[in-house]
Amino acid sequence: MTALSHHFRQAADTDHDRNSKAVGDGFAHSASRPQLWLSGLLLNNFRNYETVRLEFGQAPVVLVGANGAGKTNLMEAISLLSPGKGMRRAKTAHLARIGAVMPDWSVSAGLETEDGVMQIGTGVPADSQTGRRIMRREGMTVSQADIATQLSVSWLTPQMDGVFIDSPGTRRRFLDRLVIAFDAAHIGRTNRYEKLMRERTLLISEGRGDAGWFNALEASLAETAIAITAARRALIHDLNEEARHGWHGFPGVRLELQGDIENWLDEMPALAVEDRHMAAAAKLRANGTSALPGPHVSEVNAYDVAGDTPAYLASTGQQKALLIAVVLAHARLQERRLGRPPLMLLDDVAAHLDAKRRSALFEALFDLGGQSWFSGSDTSLFEGLGKAAQFMKIHDAEHESGMTTKTPKCEWLI
Repeated sequence: MTALSHHFRQAADTDHDRNSKAVGDGFAHSASRPQLWLSGLLLNNFRNYETVRLEFGQAPVVLVGANGAGKTNLMEAISLLSPGKGMRRAKTAHLARIGAVMPDWSVSAGLETEDGVMQIGTGVPADSQTGRRIMRREGMTVSQADIATQLSVSWLTPQMDGVFIDSPGTRRRFLDRLVIAFDAAHIGRTNRYEKLMRERTLLISEGRGDAGWFNALEASLAETAIAITAARRALIHDLNEEARHGWHGFPGVRLELQGDIENWLDEMPALAVEDRHMAAAAKLRANGTSALPGPHVSEVNAYDVAGDTPAYLASTGQQKALLIAVVLAHARLQERRLGRPPLMLLDDVAAHLDAKRRSALFEALFDLGGQSWFSGSDTSLFEGLGKAAQFMKIHDAEHESGMTTKTPKCEWLI
């Protein structure tokens, strides 16, 4: 991945004038100027981009263009700079540009911090033997947990609108992403738990493993299950305190986490819960099933505080408002606890809000004070930003005989 420190440091100076002009009608009254923001982005062989190098100021960024031009691909690239699979949860092999000769790809960024420019990146190196995606900071390969201590990225996409009526697994993944922002070790816990679950299931299905083996495996499962559940409960407690009163007209919201382990933790100490979990696992195994109580079957629900209405019974519009309320409360909590709000990615969100909600969202993000990114096909949707944003037009890549021949052109409008 290309080292961009010198280039992005120059970019920050070059963009000073554009950023100053953008501090207009809205951005000037934000609670604080971003102390952590992307000043540059370099994509190689990623999605529909062969190579693109972009520079940004601190102000909000608005990406406009036709559907399919590459706006969401840019946002996805930014989301991949944080732990996890990014805003689309795409397979690593699907991120390389279609038609590319090699499967390698990279996303590199200059991250402005109070201590200067930090280089971060992710991708599949050309010399990779495994095809696995790696993370890098200042040219060194690091863990996702390491990156999580430096940067958090939050997003809203149209696909998330149904999170409260989607599968329980979707809501658990949503919650775990929120936890990771405050507890990077949660990544390792969830990965370890899934690995232990797969190992236990395989042993049972193949009729292998002695009692000692299973006891050790199920002891580790119990310990990890309690740790995951405790981290989720702690985040929900703090998030509910932040979200209960609502903000900028978005409703007050309350999250609940329900399941066997959650109920046991309400009744007994954690060590006793581990013993009970191990006993349940042994009993189920004796009955020939790999089923297991644990965080993989916990249920996450949201409620509108005003009427204590479950989100899954709310209207489509109110569900969207509740989702935005949760994401904003989580961002505020990060600013309060960590001293830095996340980078906010709002992909095609403005188009699905009425003018009042849209204005309220802009105001909330201004007050939050972090760097925000928006996308949409119509610049008029962002008139409420006034002079407070940097507008970039994404033009479709050129085509010849049905094949894409060039990277989409990115042009500053303001």
